[in-house]
Amino acid sequence: MSESDLGVELPDKMFFRIGEAAKIVGVEPHVLRYWEGEFKLRPQRSSSGQRMYRRKDLAKFIRIRRLLHDEGFTIAGARKALQEGGVQKASVAVGDGGRAGEALERIEALRKRVAAARTRFSTSGVATPATEG
Repeated sequence: MSESDLGVELPDKMFFRIGEAAKIVGVEPHVLRYWEGEFKLRPQRSSSGQRMYRRKDLAKFIRIRRLLHDEGFTIAGARKALQEGGVQKASVAVGDGGRAGEALERIEALRKRVAAARTRFSTSGVATPATEG
């Protein structure tokens, strides 16, 4: 995953302390510490014992945040998606029982209802917003 894929501009440096990393990822520092345990991440430590995250650590944290917060995965589902090396859109989310899969199913049902309504209106002579002009 390149930096352009992250959608986040990383400062030009090799290591980031936990506060800097948390701001870049968009979570609180305690969340990064929790994710370290859940996703078996081991950051390097400075001589004073502070966590020092590399750019690839930040990329993984950003991916975890997207899976959990944006795509609605559970911790277990996000862990599985990261182990598989990627996500096949809704297939993992649906199999995972995640909210994202349920939302995609509802969206698809709504799309079908809208298409059916457009068909009914177009055959009845009622103008739809797409056909008004």
